[in-house]
Amino acid sequence: MKFLRWFTGLVFIVLFVIFDFFIYDGEIYFKLINVILLCAIFILYRVFVGPSPADRIVAVDILGVLTVGMLALLGLHYDQSFLLDVGLIWALLSFIASLAFAKVLEGRSLDD
Repeated sequence: MKFLRWFTGLVFIVLFVIFDFFIYDGEIYFKLINVILLCAIFILYRVFVGPSPADRIVAVDILGVLTVGMLALLGLHYDQSFLLDVGLIWALLSFIASLAFAKVLEGRSLDD
């Protein structure tokens, strides 16, 4: 059963890559945004179904990184520098949140 699930996922990813990069005729920004959205779907699965709280925390951190990447691509496409500023702030807040989650996961309080 595990092999079938992995094989189905691999086929889905290969079909997505073929469609996104060879069939879809859009700008490269939109192709990369599609890749980020596909990764976000997989990450959200890990957030909701993750086997342990540590896996969920790492998935939320990766989701923050994907959000920063999305904001950077949108900022480049629309030529708006404030989106890059928002992405920088998001990265800093995501880092602080990851540290806080790690402390809570260890069982310590946030003021230690």
